Amino acid sequence: MATLTVKRLWKEYGNQVVLENINLTVADHEFVTIVGASGSGKTTFLKMLLGIEQPSRGQLLIDDKPIAPEPDQQRGIVFQRYSLFPHLSVMDHVLLGLEFQGAPFVGRLFGTRRKQAVEKANEMLNSVGLYQARDKYPAQLSGGMQQRLSIAQSVICEPKILLLDEPFGALDPGITSDMHDLILNLWESRRMTIFMITHDVQESFKLGTRLLVFDKLRHDPQSPEAYGASITYDIPLRNGKKTQASAA
Repeated sequence: MATLTVKRLWKEYGNQVVLENINLTVADHEFVTIVGASGSGKTTFLKMLLGIEQPSRGQLLIDDKPIAPEPDQQRGIVFQRYSLFPHLSVMDHVLLGLEFQGAPFVGRLFGTRRKQAVEKANEMLNSVGLYQARDKYPAQLSGGMQQRLSIAQSVICEPKILLLDEPFGALDPGITSDMHDLILNLWESRRMTIFMITHDVQESFKLGTRLLVFDKLRHDPQSPEAYGASITYDIPLRNGKKTQASAA
């Protein structure tokens, strides 16, 4: 289970206000898509959910507890650009998370524990369509296969929350459709809560159960950095109606 509560959240860098007064409650197993203009704080918000950026003010809670101030295994992330190691095989990439999870000091599993990890990795690779490519290296994979591997890496340790930062933006349209099916299947089967930034509004409606629009409510031409973005629309999808977000 992973519920998220955001209370009066602000993010500032010196005199620049990036996000202001974000209030949000996200239930377990929602698929939240996020859109907004460039510079509206979407990626900053995702970084705070991951724990690599800290709020300037306000609270960010997972299951009513303050979010850990650094990445942990409860939260996985997939970026638009693949973060893969050229010297590791597909299998090695997926095993890596399991080995650090099971043996954080040495980063290696042995005997029965390694056998169990390999079986789990094989199941994951089969679910993302990479089982036949398990002995290949990143340079031997297509862009879509590399992104499948990035997703497998992030999901193998069973995070409660999966964060996606425009994960399909660099892929061809035909491949993107397959990736949509993949991420929906993983979301449903593994009961994760997902937050996904996208520049494609059609994609946001297709995948999400809820759409957040980030934008600035206030502007000052003389001081463009004085005000930050808020959630201007919070739109239930698949069953619901469009509502203006509250600034309370």
